[in-house]
Amino acid sequence: MIEPDKLFQLSGGQKRRKLALTFGALERDIAGIAEKGTEYSFKQMPRAEYVKKITEILLKDPKLSEAARLEITQVLQTKPFDELRVCNCARNHLLALIGTFPAEWDLVIAPHAAPTDENGVVIKRDFYPGVCVYAEDIRSPFNMGSIFRTAEGMGAEKVFISPFCVDPEQPRAIRSGMGCIETMGYTRCSLDELPQDLPIFTLETGGTPIDEFDFPQQGICIIGSEELGVSPQALQKATYGRVTIPMKGLKASLNVGVAFGILMQKWVECLETKANK
Repeated sequence: MIEPDKLFQLSGGQKRRKLALTFGALERDIAGIAEKGTEYSFKQMPRAEYVKKITEILLKDPKLSEAARLEITQVLQTKPFDELRVCNCARNHLLALIGTFPAEWDLVIAPHAAPTDENGVVIKRDFYPGVCVYAEDIRSPFNMGSIFRTAEGMGAEKVFISPFCVDPEQPRAIRSGMGCIETMGYTRCSLDELPQDLPIFTLETGGTPIDEFDFPQQGICIIGSEELGVSPQALQKATYGRVTIPMKGLKASLNVGVAFGILMQKWVECLETKANK
């Protein structure tokens, strides 16, 4: 971290780059994921006060647009003061001003802490028994993490992945998974190694519309690769059927993680409806 007075004295481009780095470091510190040695350390000034001072420096930048200035000012004046939101807002406007657009791996995202009871014991994860997903040849680490995050959040019991899926332990997968990969775990296996006692169906075009599909109480849904979708072998394995998300767009295409989220919401909705009858 650099003292506000020194930041103010820097020239335009250098000042903007240093401010962007400082706001990013502050975000990680506030989120509790700062790397060792980069934690906020100005004992003579509370961190919130430091955030306010360097934000005021940014607001004096003559190249900052009025729309950006207005948004930053509004966030800065909001009560109670939200350090994280101020830093995030300021950093992203700075990056746009510099002409650098953040990639997915630049986002400052802290994994959600596991919920605990009054004694600090981690609460056991709740899920729908027998509700499983098989990810076939998913290549994108971001998509892999997203699938785990959706599976955990929507109550799937188990995630299976094919032999040629990207490694779920890849840093970008772990990042987008928000701790869910570690929470759920996974089994890497071939189609033939999937449990034989559960119905198997696929999420793929050309099947029963999702609103008409009779979701099983327990089962394994196969979702295919970003490039080719579900393989012919997986379609043959899916003796319970094929479910499709109807679309109206010209491209009629969804990201695999988004499609899986829609499917899980509908599957859970059907399970809840049957349970309440």
